Amino acid sequence: MTAPTVVVVPGLRGDAPTHWQEVYAARTPGTVTVPFPAVDHWHDLPARTDLIEGTVAAVDGPVILLAHSAGVLAAVHWARSPRSSVGAVVGAVFATPPDFDVDWPEPHPRPAELAAQGWSPIPRARLPFPSVLAASRNDPLARYRTTAGLAEVWGSRLVDLGEVGHLNPASGFGEWPLAAELIAEMTLQRTS
Repeated sequence: MTAPTVVVVPGLRGDAPTHWQEVYAARTPGTVTVPFPAVDHWHDLPARTDLIEGTVAAVDGPVILLAHSAGVLAAVHWARSPRSSVGAVVGAVFATPPDFDVDWPEPHPRPAELAAQGWSPIPRARLPFPSVLAASRNDPLARYRTTAGLAEVWGSRLVDLGEVGHLNPASGFGEWPLAAELIAEMTLQRTS
């Protein structure tokens, strides 16, 4: 049985070598990262879902998605797309998706900006693959109860991270060892 390829789906940040997703990708051979869209399409959801599609379609074999923040929302929108290569996805690890009902602090875009680019409404249906959703109790971009509700409607196992902010370098996270454990869980689940 072929081991799954981990496909990293970044959020709205630019290159951030100290971000846990980039640290994971640099240390884990075979990991593939979805590229960032062109600057003029930075907040454009269709541009991001096209990049996810192209990245997943180029992988030969099964895929585990590793998404953070807005990357979670892009992945969920992509999974609802009828043209998607979603059948290759055997699991997903989602971390701290944002909540459009929260007034995000600077320098994050306003939720209304993203809504105008197709990000809202957030899909609220069961995902076609197993997933784990890791949530923070003090995320400045999301309320815990909203994230827990997304886990429920997506069919994701909820992991309460406690108070970890947005699980990014600004919150003190450059490395996130739990990511590797959750990916291993998705891999084991596939073989059981």
